[in-house]
Amino acid sequence: MNPNFSVRLHELQAGLGGELVADASVPEPGERLIRRIGPLQGADAGTISFLANPRYRAQLADTDAGCVIVSEAAREAVRPGCVALVVPDPYLHFARLTQWWAARTRAPAAAGVHPSAVVAPDAVLGEGVSIGAQAVVESGAVLGEGVVVGALGFVGAGVVVGARTRLAPRVTLMPGTRLGTDCLLHSGVVLGADGFGFAPNQGAWEKIEQLGGVVIGDRVEIGANTCIDRGALDDTVIGEGVKLDNLIQIGHNVRIGEHTAMAGCTGVAGSTRIGRRCAIGGGANIIGHLEIADGVTVSATSVVTHSLRKPGHYSGIFPIDDNASWEKNAATLRQLHTLRERIRALEKQSKTS
Repeated sequence: MNPNFSVRLHELQAGLGGELVADASVPEPGERLIRRIGPLQGADAGTISFLANPRYRAQLADTDAGCVIVSEAAREAVRPGCVALVVPDPYLHFARLTQWWAARTRAPAAAGVHPSAVVAPDAVLGEGVSIGAQAVVESGAVLGEGVVVGALGFVGAGVVVGARTRLAPRVTLMPGTRLGTDCLLHSGVVLGADGFGFAPNQGAWEKIEQLGGVVIGDRVEIGANTCIDRGALDDTVIGEGVKLDNLIQIGHNVRIGEHTAMAGCTGVAGSTRIGRRCAIGGGANIIGHLEIADGVTVSATSVVTHSLRKPGHYSGIFPIDDNASWEKNAATLRQLHTLRERIRALEKQSKTS
């Protein structure tokens, strides 16, 4: 990061859009100098902040921020002397501002291979590839233009990594893995480890060799220490634009549709298919061999035990119990609303008789 970076508001407006609005005490709002992005509370005159949630609107009157990104509905609430940057979607504008800022303040990885790295002679390295200290790139691997492999990274034999994909330190890509372009994998990610496959054999377990791979689409981000297992026979597939948080487990042969997002500590068991543009809350568990439709939202810590075939918001968890008792109670629970209505009807009938 460059702590000395600063920018005039007119430069931000030119790069990202929006309308600069200020009262008469700020004759040239575009000339205001911004040195940091920060929250409304604790901001100073060199801070640009944003208001996306209406519950924090009262903070607009107290903040010392030099500029606040707001919607049209909130422009009049900005205090005198503060510049408003009026945009249709403040949160989306804030996200794009962070990207714009990072591109100008983060030093790019230096192209080249660190002397301590080990790269197979037949590995294919595109223009501008950066390979960090003690990283290993095995035979037949293909790294596209501008790929970054962080220190202690491992790229297995025959792995394909698309252009401009960045691997943070200690990322492991096992053989049979293919990544698209413009992906970001954070430290500790493991792609292509064996899925959990064992056949029972007289009280012991016989390993089922995992012969598939892992296919990751373009613009996927995978959080720290998340693991995606290789397929047993077919591939495990993560669609374009998927966003996975930290400490997520994706089992073998799972398929996740485009632009689905999952929060931390979610677990998805093998062979489940999750649709496009779903949102899975943190700590949710999804058992194997299920189908989840496009546009499904699952609340945090929910346990998905059956397929969800219609879009919508789903929540729920049921205590563990002896399986036979659990099944009986679960069946009763699903009829709870009907039972309530029947009891109400009986109560009315008893009062009138």
